[in-house]
Amino acid sequence: MRALVISGGGSKGAFGGGIAEYLIKECGIKYDLFLGTSTGSLLVPHLSIGKIDKIKELYTSVSQKDIFTICPFKTTREGEVYKSKINHWGIIQMFIRKEKTFGDTSNLRKLIRKSLSIEEFEEMKANEADVVVAVSNLSTNRVEYKLLKDCLYEDFCDWMWASSNMVPFMSLLEKNRMQYADGGMADLIPISESIHRGATEIDIIVLKTNKPRSPKQGVKNALELTTRTFDFMLNQISNDDIAIGKLQSSQQKINLNFYYPPRVLTEHSLIFDPVQMKEWWQEGFDFAKQIGPDCKCLE
Repeated sequence: MRALVISGGGSKGAFGGGIAEYLIKECGIKYDLFLGTSTGSLLVPHLSIGKIDKIKELYTSVSQKDIFTICPFKTTREGEVYKSKINHWGIIQMFIRKEKTFGDTSNLRKLIRKSLSIEEFEEMKANEADVVVAVSNLSTNRVEYKLLKDCLYEDFCDWMWASSNMVPFMSLLEKNRMQYADGGMADLIPISESIHRGATEIDIIVLKTNKPRSPKQGVKNALELTTRTFDFMLNQISNDDIAIGKLQSSQQKINLNFYYPPRVLTEHSLIFDPVQMKEWWQEGFDFAKQIGPDCKCLE
């Protein structure tokens, strides 16, 4: 059984989409299992039925307003560098509404429903390949894996949305008397789950570079400190996911194929710039073509 695993990474999902396009469209690799966390959960359903052009169009045209109804930060761009600061009025609005988070991503929920039709969902259900997304259950402190074939349409849209919501900057899903958030808070790169489901060869798209990184500049406000802290925590979670996955694969003789960005794409993965994401998609495609498998061997 061959699996495709795509990690969390916000807007960097565009780079992962480019890699997936090359592996599926150019190399013709057939996957039995698609497993995604956070932005990966938005990619894998469409990839499972070959709707690559559709998800590519979405990832290369989406903007900040398509994700956030109320954004907890404001961004400015100086050359190729983005800077962010607290959106005080937005956060005040959230407090007035007695919301539990600093930001509101209702627009993302609408976008998910708009981009995934009921007909496509039924096609995914009928497809031989399984699609699984990871969510974090904050009520039980456990990660849950939602199999598309076990879900109704509206429920699966909720799970995709929950998996993509990095709280407290994004919305919290309250469902079945439980509270759910970004799957990356528990399992950023779900390698172990793909092994548990029987995968024997796994292509893993990790949306963070494995190259040495230079020290970052000091934080300038509370928002930067919070995002920096979350980035540190997610980096440690991803390191653990990879280490555990490698250990399991060595014990069970499972082949793992890793794809890392060759550079730091961004320090602000919650900033969605369509021009930038279009460039990342092409960069991911070209990168996979350069280091990926010899497609002629897969024909």
